[in-house]
Parts: sequence; C-alpha cells; structure tokens
Amino acid sequence: MVRGTLKISRISKIYISKHFITAFFLILLFSYSSFLKAESYAVASRHHLATDIGMKVLDEGGNAIDAAIAVAFALAVVNPSAGNLGGGGFMLIHLAEKNETISIDYRERAPLKASEKMFQDNSGKIIKGLSLNSILASAVPGTVSGMFYASEKYGTKSIKTLINPSIELARKGFVLSDFQAKNLNKYKEKFSKNEEAKKIFTRANGFYEGDILIQTDLADTIERIAKKGKEEFYSGETARKIANFFQKSGGILSLEDLKKYKLRLLNPVCGSYRVYEVCSMAPPSSGGIALVQILNILENIDLSKLEHNSENYLRFLIYAMDYAYRDRAKYLGDPAFFDVPQNFLTSKKYAREIFQKIIKSKPPSKVDLNIFEGEETTHFSIVDKWGNVVSNTYTLNTAYGSGIIPPGTGILMNNEMDDFSSKPGHPNAYGLVGSEANKIESKKTPLSSMSPTIIFKDHKPYLVTGSPGGSTIITTVLQEILNVLDFQMSLEESSNKSRIHFQHLPNILFYEELEKSLIESLKKEKKLMNRKLGEIHSILLKEDGIEAFSDKRRPDGKASAFYK
Repeated sequence: MVRGTLKISRISKIYISKHFITAFFLILLFSYSSFLKAESYAVASRHHLATDIGMKVLDEGGNAIDAAIAVAFALAVVNPSAGNLGGGGFMLIHLAEKNETISIDYRERAPLKASEKMFQDNSGKIIKGLSLNSILASAVPGTVSGMFYASEKYGTKSIKTLINPSIELARKGFVLSDFQAKNLNKYKEKFSKNEEAKKIFTRANGFYEGDILIQTDLADTIERIAKKGKEEFYSGETARKIANFFQKSGGILSLEDLKKYKLRLLNPVCGSYRVYEVCSMAPPSSGGIALVQILNILENIDLSKLEHNSENYLRFLIYAMDYAYRDRAKYLGDPAFFDVPQNFLTSKKYAREIFQKIIKSKPPSKVDLNIFEGEETTHFSIVDKWGNVVSNTYTLNTAYGSGIIPPGTGILMNNEMDDFSSKPGHPNAYGLVGSEANKIESKKTPLSSMSPTIIFKDHKPYLVTGSPGGSTIITTVLQEILNVLDFQMSLEESSNKSRIHFQHLPNILFYEELEKSLIESLKKEKKLMNRKLGEIHSILLKEDGIEAFSDKRRPDGKASAFYK
C-alpha cells in the first residue's frame, strides 16, 4: 500500500499509523506539485490542514460524507476568507451502493425583513457598499444546517468526533503561510471596521509567515455546536449572540430568521456530453444549467480535432459562454420565486440552434445583467474507498464576507445580500445591471455560480470537480471538463493550462496566458484583460487508479490519497 500526498513547496514527511504497521504495510508520503495518483480514497481542498483532517477520517473508516463535514469545519478555521460557519453553499453527494446522486442547497436566505429597495436611498439610487460591508449585507447562514443534515442522513460517525479537530485548531492556533499572512494584511482596513474582526485578524505590525493565528471565540462556538447540535447555531446561545448584535447594530437579521432557516433538497441538473453524464447544481445555482448548456453546444463539434487554446477553439468557447451567460441573466433565479425554464435551456435542440448561430458568427443579443460575485469561495472534492463521492462549494461571498463578527462568536458573517440585484434594470455599485428574476425578496435565495460537479462514465463517478471564483466558477469547471474529457489531460496538466473567461457583459475577455498573435487577433473584437482565473480541486477515478489535484494557483492547497 502506498499513500500519496501533495503539498506545494512543503517538505515530505513519513507517517506510519498503527493499523498499517499491524498489517505489515509500508506507507509512504511524498510531495510533488499538487498531484498524485491513487486507487482507494482521496481529498482535494484549498488548505493542507483541512485535507489532512479529511484524510484522517477516511483512514479511520469514515465515509466521504464524514470527511466532508470534517473538512468543512476545518476550512472555517484555517481558510477564514471563504471557509465558514456564517455563510452557505451547495453539496453534491453520490452514494455508490444506491447509485443515487443528491444535491443539498444550504445557501443563505434573505432575512424576513429584506426588501427590494433596502440598498437604495430615497431617490432610488444604490448606496455604494451597503450590500457589501454593512450590517445589512448578511443573509441567513446555512452552512451549519447543511453539514448537520448531510452527517445525520448519510454519515457514519458522530459529528462531535468529526469537528473536534477544528476546535483544537481554533483554540491552539495554526501556522500562517506567507500567502495567508499577506492576505490578512491586505484586508486590515476591512477588519478594522469591526472590533471583533480587528482583535482576531489584525496585528499592529501586520502578520508574517510562521505566525500563529488563534481563534478562541470560534473554538468555543464550535465546541458548543459539537455538544448541543445545530440548534445551538439556530436557536441557542450562539444564535442569540448573532441576533442580538445585528438588532443592536441596526441590522435586520433576527433570531426568528435563524430559527426558521431551512435547507432544500434539489434534483441535480444532469445532461449528457459525448459518452459521459454530467451532474451539477440546480437553481438557485446557475452552475448546472450553464454547464450543461455550454457542453450541449460544444458537443456539436469534435473539439479534440482542434488545437487546444487555438484561436478556433477559443472562439467556440467564447461564443458558447456568451450565450450561456446571456441566458443566465435572462432566465435564472430562485425557483421558489421564479419559473426557471430548465428543460428548455438544457435541451439538445436549443443547443443546436445556438451552434448554428455560432458557426455563422452571430453573437447573442445583449441582455443587461448583474453577475458580480465575490471570488473568495472555496471548494473541496472527496472520494471514499466504497466509491461514495462529495463535491462541495461554499462561501461568504467576498473575501472574509462582510468583515463583521458578532461578539463572542468568532464567526465571520457573509455579505451574500450583494448577490441579489440591488436594483433590477439599473446599474449597481459595479456599473452592472441586474435582472428581475434575482431581485431582493424576503426569504429568497440569491442566484449563484457555484458548480460542484460530478462527471459519470459508464454510470460510475469519473471526475469530481469544482472551483471557487465567483462568476468565473462555471468557465473554470467547464475548461477542466473539456481538458480531461476531450483532450485526455491529467489533472495536473489540465490545471497548468491557461484559462479564459467571458460572461456576455461587460464585453471583456479575461485570460491568463495566450500567444501574442492570438491576443492581437482577439483584441479586434473584444477588450482583453489578463488576470488569474479561478482554481480547481478535482479527483479523477480511472481504471488504473485515482488522480487527485489541488490547483497551484492557490499555494496552500493540497490533494491527498491512499491507495493499494
């Protein structure tokens, strides 16, 4: 048996666990980039400590759902910019024995007192920053509800056991990497607007690599949750601390909001792409519909016959992205409030019609839209030895959410209200225009691009993937799928390829690295902007083993696997 571990720029270590010694097997731990091959089980996440915690759960006989709970709580401690208790997200689960795929919507909901004009002044103008950095920016968190539901329904271990490592990490602290230290310093001004955030996440002279970050209040909160269950967060001492702070500070989030929070079970959006089946999240995530729609369009051409990232190849991608993001703005919202034409958007017939327009070089008619989303989301992928799979994406919206921590909780609250259209039909603070389908309404869920995804081959999980990155999530996941399925790339090779992103409006093509001649050609039609695009955390289940990969674009990520 061999155990592989990937961690960027970290010294390899050797771990020998008691049950492996007893079995007289050698366990090796090795490090090269963020890539490994395996055969039994794997975890890929944004932080090496979270991955290690998830792997320990799997080592000790837990299933993928158990590991997911442990990883999610760990990321709330070691990846505070996106890992969370004060946010929400989506979880896609595949149960091998039942051959069943389940999706859990534990996304945040608008508070009961939320209203369409809550971020407008008396003249109807958007008040800049109110939906991002104020006490009104937070929607009702769903993460704790989502994790407890998954654990109680599909897990095998007690949730107390699963989250104890996170309590210890928060109480004793963990070592900051150079990236994390610089990231905390970058947001010092944001933290300084809230006394609790300032106390925890700032230092007079800034943070440095090697510093220890201790979060005592968060440790106490997680410990209360471990002892008393999810009720502690939604109706107990923690709930009262959150609600009292919001009410005293002029917010609208209340104890009643927390008590009434309910997650939703959704049917995944699934479609076929060549010989594969693709399953991702349904609305209020736009990810599943957009991914299936783009893949349906691209299925009309053999992409493998085109040179990867050539001009012809990229033009097909750009046009397909253009149409999908146009439809995202026009048709998608919370299905509890808006009739989403899912069957139409994901039909092969509609895709063929779009493809015919593309080959005639006809872009879609412009639709005003607001698809600004914070990019500090986080994703993890997990596969266990029984073949169960978890693909999970969750977020606070922008980095560190609203930057607000209710006293005595250690919980960073989300600023997810900014994901709504603050004023449909008019520009928001970013100069983008929102849609009626995504306007603010009480108890409504804002539209999202989060796209936890599972690709099936021969009715078995083949690729487990997902990405942070706001509106770029969809296109990042798309290009991972195309690289692996059409171009037969390894996960490492796929991640090392440059990516593009185009979202209909604004008319800007974002790119990482392209040949100079290609840039000059594309410049004739669109404004181009060079930037880093997303990151990917994937697991590929092949006949000769498993590949697990955490993107090098985020230096603290790690993929780890155990195999025979």
